[in-house]
Amino acid sequence: MIVQTLEGRRAFIRENTRLQAPPHTPELRLHLADEITPIWKLTEEALEEIGLPPPFWAFAWAGGQALARYILDHPEIVAGKRVIDFATGSGIVAVAAMRAGAQSVLAADIDIFCEAAVGLNADANDVEIAFTDQNLLDAPPPPADVLLAGDICYERPMAEAVMAWLERGREAGASVLIGDPGRTYFPKDGLEKLAEYQVPTTRELEDLAVKRTSVWTLP
Repeated sequence: MIVQTLEGRRAFIRENTRLQAPPHTPELRLHLADEITPIWKLTEEALEEIGLPPPFWAFAWAGGQALARYILDHPEIVAGKRVIDFATGSGIVAVAAMRAGAQSVLAADIDIFCEAAVGLNADANDVEIAFTDQNLLDAPPPPADVLLAGDICYERPMAEAVMAWLERGREAGASVLIGDPGRTYFPKDGLEKLAEYQVPTTRELEDLAVKRTSVWTLP
């Protein structure tokens, strides 16, 4: 398998995506796919494994776009601070945080392709982003000033686990921001809405071409 190495995965991404600007954050450039089915099939073939989760790293999802937009428009939230971007995917939120002046960003994701995707997207935006493939939910959040999470509520168990983890981070003193386009399992109770956007997306990914998407915080 050519994707056994990090450089092999980087080559795979360069070959099967194109560098483009997400519609809600046109100042950023990311290696993104145009259609979900072909890239999903290609990742399964490359890893010789059927039934893999969708390649979240290959798209700029609505929650991530909204959260990235909010950070770019409010750089004081992350400027000079230590940031963790949970379930980073393409790294769009991590890139936005570094562009907004974060002291450091740790992007976390367990998908085998994410390290390569985040590295390529960091390079495309002239920023440096640290990466971990460890499941951060297995322990309290690492020391950080800001915890960021976009599009984390696709499934109930995952949503509940991540929200509990973010609560622990907030109790330890971190600010918490979440981007979500109204996923079924997103819990609004106890959260404060900071902003709402109409985020252009695609019917390839969502049920609507434009998703009403909000940024929330744990007060």
